[in-house]
Amino acid sequence: MIDVNELKFDEKGLIPAIVVDAESDKVLTLAYMNRESLKISMEKGLTCFWSRSRRELWLKGETSGNYQHIVSITADCDRDALVVRVRKDGPACHMGTDSCFNDTLYIGETPDGFHYEGLMGLLRERREHPKEGSYTNYLFDKGVDKILKKVGEESTEVIIAGKAGDRRETVYEIADLAYHVMVLMCEMGISLDDVKTELASRHVIDKKVKQEKMV
Repeated sequence: MIDVNELKFDEKGLIPAIVVDAESDKVLTLAYMNRESLKISMEKGLTCFWSRSRRELWLKGETSGNYQHIVSITADCDRDALVVRVRKDGPACHMGTDSCFNDTLYIGETPDGFHYEGLMGLLRERREHPKEGSYTNYLFDKGVDKILKKVGEESTEVIIAGKAGDRRETVYEIADLAYHVMVLMCEMGISLDDVKTELASRHVIDKKVKQEKMV
C-alpha cells in the first residue's frame, strides 16, 4: 500500500477520482477530492468529494441517502488519479440514474460484451429518446397494461418449454421473459440495484449445522 503523501494533487489541491461500481465494474461518476475529503472518505468508508462549483466538501448521500460505501481506493502509476470502487445505496447521478455516463458518443466495431446494466441503459435511452420502429418503444407507448400482458405471456411460454424438458427453448423463453420484465422495471422506475438489494436482504446464511451423531 502507498502513502497518501505520495499522491500528486494539482495546483488547486485536487485529484480526480473515478468512482466504479464494485459489483458491475460500471463507471459511476468522475469527481474530485482534496486532502481533506480523501481523509474523510478513508475515515468514514464513504465517498466524500470537493465540489468545484459550490467550493465545499460534499459527502455523497448526505442529503439524498445515496451513500457510496468504499471497497478500495487505488492510485494510478503517476499517483495523480484515483479509482474508487464502491457499493452504492442508490443512484450515483443527480439525475437519478445509476451512472453519470449514459449518453453514447461513439460505438466502435468491436462490440461490447452483454451485461444487464447495458441493456437497462438502452431501455432507459429508448424511453427518454424514442426510436421509430422500435419494439421497446411500442411497449412503452402502449403502457403498463400491455407490458404486463407480455410478461404474463412470456411466463407461460417458460412454463410450457420447461414442462416439455426442452432446455434450448426454455433458455430462449427465459431470455424473452427477462427482457419484458426489465421493460416493466424501466416503466415503473425500478433499478437493477433495487432488485439486488431485495435479493441480498433474503440471503440469510443458516448457521444451524446438523450434527451427525458419532457412533
